[in-house]
Amino acid sequence: MAYTRSPAYEPGQSESFKISRSKIELFMQCPRCFWLDGRLKIKRPSGPPFQINKAIDELLKKEFDSYRAKGKPHPIMVKNKIKAIPFAHDDLKTWRTNFTGVATLHKPTNLYVFGAIDDIWVDDKGQVIVVDYKATAKQSDVTLDADWQISYKRQMEVYQWLLRANAFNVSDTAYFVYTNGRLDLDGFFDKVEFRTKIIPYKGSDKWIEPTLAKMKECLEGDMPAVGTAAMGGECDYCLYAKARTELTLNHVNKKK
Repeated sequence: MAYTRSPAYEPGQSESFKISRSKIELFMQCPRCFWLDGRLKIKRPSGPPFQINKAIDELLKKEFDSYRAKGKPHPIMVKNKIKAIPFAHDDLKTWRTNFTGVATLHKPTNLYVFGAIDDIWVDDKGQVIVVDYKATAKQSDVTLDADWQISYKRQMEVYQWLLRANAFNVSDTAYFVYTNGRLDLDGFFDKVEFRTKIIPYKGSDKWIEPTLAKMKECLEGDMPAVGTAAMGGECDYCLYAKARTELTLNHVNKKK
């Protein structure tokens, strides 16, 4: 199924509706923001692109692809005693491409779900392994312990679910190839050095299908109220929009 940008969702529509992995995360963060995006095509303000991270992603792909072509494990896989090699598949380029990715039609909701994946390995038992590249620069060691990193974990689980929906035997264990820019050097000198580690993560995709059902219900219904962020607390974007609207109206009314 070729990708075209989705029109706004119409309640009761018979056509499938495209849902990216990032839209699932958006719903998990705030159903109201998701509804505005899906029903009215009003998107959250976005920050600047992370071009350094993008460059690292592309270079890591080239690096692992060189071992994929040889049918051999990358040295960091050997160092971490991971009995696997980069997975060679004719569709890998499509799976890595934004707006196509790994995709499936979820028939109970008629939602066409897709997500672009960084990499896939295959172990000595024939199970495919989801791999995601992450980059940062901080003094401390990289971990997955921060509360906000739940989004990283859900990202992996969506990819695992998508591959299973495409009839692959998928390992529950995924890996983050997490690289950390060193800040302890004497200068820049046109070079940043990184330390890279592999962090295993055992995922569970059991939450995804119930979430898709809730997303479809959300799209079919009225706009959720402010303060219904699924992760708890309130959505900063919604609170800002509400406060700005109220201040604007008050300002206009004072002038009358």
